[in-house]
Amino acid sequence: MLFLVTDTSGKQGSVALARAGERERDRDDVEVVEVALLAGGMFSAQLVPQIAALLTKHHLGKADIDAFIVVSGPGSFTGLRVGLAAIKALAEILRKPIVPVSLLEVVATSSRSQGKVGALLDAGRGDVYFGAYEIAGESLLVLQEQLLSKGELLSAARELTVITPHQRWAAVAREAGISVVEAEPPGAEMVARLGWTKLQAGETVFPEQLEANYMRRSDAEMFVKKSF
Repeated sequence: MLFLVTDTSGKQGSVALARAGERERDRDDVEVVEVALLAGGMFSAQLVPQIAALLTKHHLGKADIDAFIVVSGPGSFTGLRVGLAAIKALAEILRKPIVPVSLLEVVATSSRSQGKVGALLDAGRGDVYFGAYEIAGESLLVLQEQLLSKGELLSAARELTVITPHQRWAAVAREAGISVVEAEPPGAEMVARLGWTKLQAGETVFPEQLEANYMRRSDAEMFVKKSF
């Protein structure tokens, strides 16, 4: 199967082509064909042309795409809106499934840890995106996903193994006596692997069901709240 994998959640983004083999329930049976990086602030101008360029380079057409794997959050308001809108349009035209993937879930599953784990990504402004999960084999149960302050994080993660690609936050957790596993920053291959697992489990959505998981209010919303 051929996947189009997109991530526009951060300051920089990416679009990739990936293939999955025939071994069912094997998330490692995924190969990233090529990744194209997207410059921050340029997603709306670059995303669709980069998709077209990748397909052309590998002698493929839009109809060859079997499924769309898209990072649905947490992250940038503008970036996520642009990325999800493009995938919605393509999926609607091609009538192909969409697999939304949380970057926190990608981090949580990257270390192959089992049991109760917490995934942590830096959210800026002294906050973190935090997800708590219970993992048993390939099964992942979402316990919570939310934006936390440092103090809230140390309370929420007390009984969990925290998995994060951020050394600074790893050090903060360790100093508080929390078990920590440092992971690689989530990339296209990691997103594709989790997306393949979710696709096989039937965790897909229609274009009208695809929504972003921002976790943080927009600057405009926070400004309005403060004004009142």
